[in-house]
Parts: sequence; C-alpha cells; structure tokens
Amino acid sequence: MTGPVKAKIELREVRKTFGAVDVIHGLDLTIEGGEFVVFVGPSGCGKSTLLRMIAGLEDVSSGDIFIAGRDVTDLDPSRRGIAMVFQSYALYPHMSVRENLAFGLEMAKTPSAEIASQVNAAAEILKIVPLLERRPGQLSGGQRQRVAIGRAIVRKPLAFLFDEPLSNLDAELRVSMRIEIARLHRELGNTMIYVTHDQTEAMTLADRIVVLRDGRIEQVGTPREVYEDPNNLFVAGFIGSPRMNIVDAVCLSGNSIRVADRVIPLPTSVSGATPGEAIKLGIRPEHLQPGARQDGALRAEVDFAEYLGSTRYLYCNLPNGETITVEQRDGTDFSSGEDVWLNFDPQALRLFSPAGERLRAVAPERIATA
Repeated sequence: MTGPVKAKIELREVRKTFGAVDVIHGLDLTIEGGEFVVFVGPSGCGKSTLLRMIAGLEDVSSGDIFIAGRDVTDLDPSRRGIAMVFQSYALYPHMSVRENLAFGLEMAKTPSAEIASQVNAAAEILKIVPLLERRPGQLSGGQRQRVAIGRAIVRKPLAFLFDEPLSNLDAELRVSMRIEIARLHRELGNTMIYVTHDQTEAMTLADRIVVLRDGRIEQVGTPREVYEDPNNLFVAGFIGSPRMNIVDAVCLSGNSIRVADRVIPLPTSVSGATPGEAIKLGIRPEHLQPGARQDGALRAEVDFAEYLGSTRYLYCNLPNGETITVEQRDGTDFSSGEDVWLNFDPQALRLFSPAGERLRAVAPERIATA
C-alpha cells in the first residue's frame, strides 16, 4: 500500500441548526494532517453530528469545511476522500470477509488485481488473513470491527472518521481494540477523527482532544493538557476517572483561600478573585495523601474505603459535609469513621471562578510591575 496523504481538516464557523434549535454553534477547528483527534463529551453535546457534517452525512447550515485544502462543504460523501467506521459494523451477512472488503472497490470498477492487492494488504495490517473466507456470523465482535475498519482501509482515504466504534464491545475487547486502533494509526499515518463519550478512549488514543458541550468547544489540547490544565469546571469534572474533586472555597486574599475549616496558603498570587468571594477548588484524587498533618492539610473523616488491588479509594467527608475522594496506593488501612489529614502539594490545586472559569496564577513579571 502507498504512503498516506496527511490531509489537514479545517472547520470554519461551522454551524448546524434543526429548525430553530442550534446544535453546533459556529465552531472553528483545525486538525493537522496525520493527527489523531478525539471528539469527547456527554451525550447530546454534538460530537457525532459534527463528525457526520465532516463526512457529508449532515448538511452544514452555515460555515465551511476543508479537507486537504479543498472546500468540501457541498460535496457528496463519496467525493470527500474520507472513510467512516460506525458503531454498527454494517457488514453484508451473505458475503465472506474477503467479499465485504472488496465490495466498495468493485462498485468503483477497480481492476481485479488491484482489489486483491488492497484486500490482502488490509487483511495483513489487521491480522485477519485467516478470516477472509468466513462470513460475519462466524466472527466475534472484535473480528467484525476489524473487518469494518479493513473496509475503510482499502479505500485509501485522506482521513478516517470513527463514530463510537467500540461501544458494542465488552470491556476486555474495548481495551484490545484501542491498542489495535492506536497501532493502526501509527502504521498508516492518516488523519483520524474519533468520536466517543468514553474519556479513557480519548485519553489513550488522542494526539489532541476536543472537549465538547452543548455544541461548543470547551477546550482543545493534548490529553495531558486537558487533564492537568483544564480551562473550566466542566472540563475539570468531565476528564478524569474518578473525577476531579470540586469543593467550595472562599478567597481570603490573592495568596490564600479557606476550604471548610482550613486556611490554605497558595504558592503564587491568583488573578480574577476578590477577597471574600466564593470560588471553587479542584484537586485530583491522586494528589491527596493521607498521613501526618502538614501545613495547609485538609481534615476529613473516612466514610467508605474501596479496595481495588493496587489502588484503594477513600471516600471522605469534610467538616462542612462536602465529599472528597482520595486515591491511595500505599498499604495503610483506614476504617469508616476514622479521622484523616489529607496533605497535598499546593501546586496541584486548580481554582475556578463562581461562573466556572479557571482562575490562573499571576505571572511573576505582572507581580513585579503591579
């Protein structure tokens, strides 16, 4: 098979409306050639609609879509140079795997020798050569999904679009197929867009993640960026399992806050909050360490301990009644009702305004010139 064409995909002020309802709100997004980009968000956020607009399966109400520098906004799906893999395998049950893989090429009047070459190459990549003479009914769910992906590969598309392709598989198969799809991207090098509501898939597969909510982009970044540096409360709470702890806090000054009954000094000044203002504090469960009290530690009571082998989760209550989750990896046992001190590095704290927007540290040069 020839090398990939690393097609850039651009969305310019793309909007979708159904009647008077705006579903996609004027999105701008550039996906670089060869990138693996994942659209993630809760049900109804517009991720599948956006993917279908790129594919040409949904009309664009306004705005433009470019693939490899060509305006495809009004082109039929067959002329956009894309291949789509759906949640349902959509295989022809009366055809063998080989015939399923070859069908699209046959419809395009591709010469027989080229069809055979393309089918065999795709089967080698996906490790389904022994399955070529079987029919879909004789295959497992994972094998059928490989065939569906193979049907896309043989078309030599500019870009692959995946619409929740693993949601019909059980947990073990989803893990193995995630590895297969990551390997496929590494070997093929094509631009790929992948839609999922599963943040684990997003975190493990993506070069960049596009977090969507209500038809708007909340944040675009690498998995590390959206996990460690969320732009707002929605991203902070949606990305991560278990989710980031979000608790009430009060700004005491630019350099300190109060959480429940504790005053916490901050390592740097924070912009955007005024003394006495109610804000939100976020901290990941893995950044909390139960142990001997240190400066700024939170006092809590263990409500429930969940043992998961190498990891234990402590579900605790703060003195003000709010709950907080702790990821514990040492062997210390804690009992329900036991008091604990939760220590943390203040650099791990994330602060948010009452409206849910991120409050960020003031740059040193701004402090010096203030």
